[in-house]
Amino acid sequence: MFKSFEDMQAAGKQGFDAYISSANAFNKGFQTLATEAAELTKKSFEDTVALTEKVVASKSIEKAVELQQAHVTKSYEDFMAQANKFGQFYMETAKEAYKPFEAQVEKFAPKSSK
Repeated sequence: MFKSFEDMQAAGKQGFDAYISSANAFNKGFQTLATEAAELTKKSFEDTVALTEKVVASKSIEKAVELQQAHVTKSYEDFMAQANKFGQFYMETAKEAYKPFEAQVEKFAPKSSK
């Protein structure tokens, strides 16, 4: 596997560098995710405030219920779209975080003969 101490030392340094690159990718990804979540929370709050104002100003119970139903439907659709977006984002972040380790996994993984 290792021919000399220097080879082992170089492999250790490469592993550490890959770990740092991976940690940086995770950090960047989760900072972006936190920003997205904060924006989503802000938008949701603003939408709820706007709904409350419309419901309070409505002239009938039927109109108030209609407004709430429309809000719930839109909120659900927005939530599902955002959940899909977050899922894709998690996958992309994981792929980016794994990239630094790909070369090392290939280097040390047993070769399969076909």
